[in-house]
Amino acid sequence: MTFLLYGANGYTAHLIIEESLKQGLQPILAGRNQTKIEAVANGWGLPHRVFSLADQGAVEAQLADVTVCLNAAGPFSQTALPLAKACLSSQTHYLDITGEIEVFEQIKALGSEAESKGLMLMPGVGFDVVPSDCLANYLKEKMPDADSLELAFTTEGGGISHGTASTMIEQLGNKGWVRKNGLLHPVPLGHKHKRIDFGGFSRTMATIPWGDISTAYTSTQIPNIEVYARMPRKVVKVMKYQGLYNPILRTKFVRKLAQKWVDKNIFGPNEQQNQTGKTHLYGKVSKGSDQKEAFLVCAEGYLLTAIASMNITQKILAKHFTPGYQTPAMAYGWKLILEIEGSEFRDVDES
Repeated sequence: MTFLLYGANGYTAHLIIEESLKQGLQPILAGRNQTKIEAVANGWGLPHRVFSLADQGAVEAQLADVTVCLNAAGPFSQTALPLAKACLSSQTHYLDITGEIEVFEQIKALGSEAESKGLMLMPGVGFDVVPSDCLANYLKEKMPDADSLELAFTTEGGGISHGTASTMIEQLGNKGWVRKNGLLHPVPLGHKHKRIDFGGFSRTMATIPWGDISTAYTSTQIPNIEVYARMPRKVVKVMKYQGLYNPILRTKFVRKLAQKWVDKNIFGPNEQQNQTGKTHLYGKVSKGSDQKEAFLVCAEGYLLTAIASMNITQKILAKHFTPGYQTPAMAYGWKLILEIEGSEFRDVDES
């Protein structure tokens, strides 16, 4: 049984390779850049394959003997759908580490075909959305009739990778999303902001189009969902005028300039930041005046992505999976996050 990592030359992929070897796996490293993929594969002493996603038939041939494909090649708006479709044809389970709502919705649309073929499609097997999906389902269990869900997260002591920054550039000037009465509803980015207590400290937070706007609805069926992330007050003030500058941010010229800056300056958190950084999540479910709140503390996001994606890969290789489109907590329950050392839930009324 084989496991292929596509986009193996990226920052997060490096952490995934390290974790896969710790867990006794020997991944096939793959991607479209022959020079980079060969260098990574030779450095780790692992097999490799080089192929682009332009020709689905060629991709299917590369996946014909592969049990699980983990896609780490962003932006996932360009790679997820062609790779997932090829996986369905080659009888390969598909995973990725996306956080893009549109990608979750695209892969979800392939769920019936995957179920009929006995395959699992699970985008978002990393920091987005494993911890937040688990928190959402933890709260849903406490209030099964909840009709509103609020999630928020902040990181302490970590950093950002080149790939994440590049995906953010692709989204420059775009709208935000919330879930309203069961439907995706476009809103201005950061259209709501407030101070949120994380149990011992608080941060200024604003709404963002995080993956749970799609996945938490799928896994909990709560019809109204908002997700907040840390946003400095100065940025919140600037966001009020986004209608004026968003068209400029969407131009190729501005995005190209931003990408050049990222290429020169963003390289990802260092090893110490990976090991010592923490992610803090807050969640609230409510119906009318009734509500339940909880905190979740877990590992730094990129390290968490590596561990969570490998834990899920191991489960599939052990034939522990549910065919069709799945979110992490749908397939494995909210205790999935507790398999990662340092993860802890705490109810607000217990703090």
